[in-house]
Amino acid sequence: MIGINILGTGGYKPALEITNDDMAKIVETNDEWIRTRTGISRRCLSNGEPTWYMGAQAAKQAIERAGIDPKEIGLIVDSTITNDFTTPSAACLIQREIGAVNAAAFDVGAACSGFVYALDTARRFLATDDELKYVLVVANEKLSYITNYEDRSTCVLFGDGAAAVIVERAEDKMYTSWLGADGTGAKFLYAKGMHAENPFIGENRINIDDETDPAITHRGIFQDGKEVYKFATKALPTAATNAAAKISLDVTDIDVFVPHQANIRIIETAAKNLNVPLEKFYMNIDSRGNTSSASIPIAFNEAVEKGAIKRGDKVCFVGFGAGLTLASAIFEY
Repeated sequence: MIGINILGTGGYKPALEITNDDMAKIVETNDEWIRTRTGISRRCLSNGEPTWYMGAQAAKQAIERAGIDPKEIGLIVDSTITNDFTTPSAACLIQREIGAVNAAAFDVGAACSGFVYALDTARRFLATDDELKYVLVVANEKLSYITNYEDRSTCVLFGDGAAAVIVERAEDKMYTSWLGADGTGAKFLYAKGMHAENPFIGENRINIDDETDPAITHRGIFQDGKEVYKFATKALPTAATNAAAKISLDVTDIDVFVPHQANIRIIETAAKNLNVPLEKFYMNIDSRGNTSSASIPIAFNEAVEKGAIKRGDKVCFVGFGAGLTLASAIFEY
């Protein structure tokens, strides 16, 4: 399988940092309760920055570190569930901001698995288009945009931020992936979209019970914590082992796992199920919270900056989340 080379990484961290004690000022909770159940101590939230802006700043840093001209980028794939607009795409706005005038651009929406979906999409384009030189993959999320800050069970979990990578085709580098979904679990984790109703609906309107919505009046993100936990603890090892099996790779030979930063208990359980030491899992959930599809590249960018991931390492990205979706990509950095 044709692989990828990640030339540069970048990130954007909002300056507004909210601690667990800050959260306790607006909902009935406390620092110990949040930390022991999630592993989160603080999270960064947008102080007005749009989703596309955060993605553009991360992209600019990745481009600078890759040492390329934005005009050489042939494709931009953006992962987000919190775009500022129904249209245009965040990818188009990022294209405008960075001057990637020769790039096609589109968004993908696979929630917390979104960056892996986007990266795999980029690899497939690179593998089939010889004229495509560089792809920019971005994940940017402003979950504060869809969080209900009166719901103490969910509002303490989420943060905002962005990260990006510049990738090129690599004939000699290992790569494998596995993508999956289970739409029957959509009702366990979702955020309803805003919509207008057309004025021509009449008496014979079609009414369909929406099983994804146990509370029609619920605002923001809805999560059935127990069901999501059951799914996630199985999804992580399933996605990783299925991707590794494609190239007869033993998951214990992977050097670093970068999982979706959802909950420290999920990662601990998954590591045990994989029979992989927890030390191989790079985590920053303590300081960033759950940033949906941005969590994997944010952690990856941080790990590269700190030297926790080095050239030649076998790296596994693994995501799981709303949809329900699950995905893994294993590659040589």
